[in-house]
Amino acid sequence: MGEESELVTGEAVVLDLRVAKLASRALAMALDVLVQFALLLGAVLVLTFAVPADDEALALTLILVFLVLIMVGYPVLFETLSRGRSLGKLAVGLRVVRVDGGPIRFRHALVRGLAGFVVDFWTLGLFGAVAVIVSLCSSDGRRVGDFLAGTLVVRERVPESAGYPAIGMPPGLEGWAAQLDLTRLPDDLALASRQFLARFGQLRPEAAEALGWGLAQQVGNALGTPVPPGVPPWAFLAAVLAERRRRDHARAFQAHEAARAQAHATPSPGQPGFLHAGHSAGAQVASMAQPVAAQPDLPTPPSGTPAPAPVENPFTPPS
Repeated sequence: MGEESELVTGEAVVLDLRVAKLASRALAMALDVLVQFALLLGAVLVLTFAVPADDEALALTLILVFLVLIMVGYPVLFETLSRGRSLGKLAVGLRVVRVDGGPIRFRHALVRGLAGFVVDFWTLGLFGAVAVIVSLCSSDGRRVGDFLAGTLVVRERVPESAGYPAIGMPPGLEGWAAQLDLTRLPDDLALASRQFLARFGQLRPEAAEALGWGLAQQVGNALGTPVPPGVPPWAFLAAVLAERRRRDHARAFQAHEAARAQAHATPSPGQPGFLHAGHSAGAQVASMAQPVAAQPDLPTPPSGTPAPAPVENPFTPPS
């Protein structure tokens, strides 16, 4: 299975998506299965104490209901709320996207969940054998649920600049971009904008115009600001991405400088001010502040006693 996939959107935009390999998908699936079985075990324990022991039909019905809700509802719920990531995919760094690179919605997650329960894994899937065989036969590693829902599992943890040229700030938009709240920009929308700008010169003018305005409107809605009048969509997207990258670099530089300042502020054993073990700063201050003890009064020699001869200083040069 190839690591990269080139998909073409309806606007003739080629998207370079890093497809998740079978090993990483299997690991994410294993983590999700552990969570599902833990939930199922908890549900069985609750039903054991809540349902009367003599009503086996009710107990079996409730177990089947909880089985379907957990095995189908768990992936549908998480992939819908997190825009394509279950707990296992979140831990491994994977995400489910549409084949055109956009985020999935409830209908995509529902189709994937139902197909996974019935065809890919459990009911008819021979404990995942069908999903493995179909994924190996697909160039993009898609299982039956992906084909039915029109989705694809991609690697999310990819360096931002991998495969894409650096995007510069368009002249005149520096001050406007510095006031944006970029924390509201989703990662998948930023990735789609970066891919569009990387392929901008290879698109037909009408396709570039249509796709650019569509992406610009989505980014503007996410940020809560419209496209400035007279600014083309590619310049709007470039300004947003360039400002986002500038802020990321500024945060990284500040963290590096803070680490350096902390390292220089801590004295090493060979530097002045270093306190050895057992010798505290308080002890040093106390010893420096202790007053000098007064010399005891010498007894006064009796009268008539000759004064002692002065002691010759051996270091005084002879006259």
